[in-house]
Amino acid sequence: MKHTLNKESKLTGVKKFDSKKGLKIKPRNLEKYDFPKVDSVVFFNQSFIEKVLKKKLSRKLNYYLEYIMNLLNDDDVEGASIREALNDLSRYRSIVEYKYQEFLEEEFLEEFYRHLDKLEKELKMRLLYQSFSYDEPEEKRRKSR
Repeated sequence: MKHTLNKESKLTGVKKFDSKKGLKIKPRNLEKYDFPKVDSVVFFNQSFIEKVLKKKLSRKLNYYLEYIMNLLNDDDVEGASIREALNDLSRYRSIVEYKYQEFLEEEFLEEFYRHLDKLEKELKMRLLYQSFSYDEPEEKRRKSR
């Protein structure tokens, strides 16, 4: 059973609402308050949802950009960590497609996917470069008599 609280001068109580398409967010704040416990919040205002999601996706994209740049700049990176980063990017892409695609504009999504494609391409190039550098046979030197 879903309920909503109306913000008024006085808090009159809880009202039921029909399930609509909205963005559901679970609070992650661990501080204790004297207010009732909130398990989740559903937003229905489309412009507010867009602003929140754009900020959230931009923040996460910047995090991945910093993480991948650190991977690419480090010479001692193994292929497993690059594959892990590729898996994280593909997982994040599927999350965005599944959860947030209906709330965001097509132009923003295309630009976001373009940035993800660039990051994936750089990681794949680095992985390919590492596989070629490790596959080269080392010359075996024989002792001459």
